[in-house]
Amino acid sequence: MFSPSSSSWGDAKEMWNCPYSGDLFPKFAEDFKNKDGSLSFSMLSELAACHGITIVGGSVPELDNNRLYNTCCVFGPNGTLLAKHRKLHLFDVEKPAPGEVYFKESDFFTAGNEPTVVDTDVCRIGIGICHDIRFPELAMLYQARGVELICYPSAFNISTGKLFWELEQQARAVDNQIYVATCSPSLNSSGSYEIWGHSTLVGPGGDVVAKLGPEEGVLVAEINLSSIYQQRRNIPLHTHRRHNVYSLIDVKEQNP
Repeated sequence: MFSPSSSSWGDAKEMWNCPYSGDLFPKFAEDFKNKDGSLSFSMLSELAACHGITIVGGSVPELDNNRLYNTCCVFGPNGTLLAKHRKLHLFDVEKPAPGEVYFKESDFFTAGNEPTVVDTDVCRIGIGICHDIRFPELAMLYQARGVELICYPSAFNISTGKLFWELEQQARAVDNQIYVATCSPSLNSSGSYEIWGHSTLVGPGGDVVAKLGPEEGVLVAEINLSSIYQQRRNIPLHTHRRHNVYSLIDVKEQNP
């Protein structure tokens, strides 16, 4: 959990309601339209309302029209669903190096098609899930839409975590001068997929504000939104961009 001084919000990990194992995703999948049969959805809604906080609900396998999605729901302080993000970029490792994990999410999941921006009483938040963090275009799009914090519920494996976990977070944060938060299962989570852990909060200057180790734990930290705008005043990247040379095209904004 991460908490700014004025309001509170929580962030849960990727695939928190089941072992991270492809053969088990269908078994634990929930149809969010059926609230009586969607225990994870209902529980997060009730927790948000009970504690009066915004919850970025990690991700769970969602079943919709016989398709599985890796989905993150965001709930407001009164328990209402504010947004739902389906993982855009599926993690397919088809030719791993010796000793690495073979995993192909597209064998189980359908990719989402919508970036997700949600206004909360904390700030404007963008949502990505795990492999979504590897794509700077998504973070750039979020920054262009006024996002101040991107939450990436994630489950990097041991190999990719050691190499890229902190690096990717710092790159997305410093390039866009925003906060980046990740929440991961611990190393000892059940399932055959060995997870890196190390839930982290990174500031707009690329500084690691707080992080956990690989073990299970709770992380509480404050974000200071004024530091975003101080960073942008100090290094005004928005005025340095060469729009006559390159541009970011937001397809959804152009074709709502």
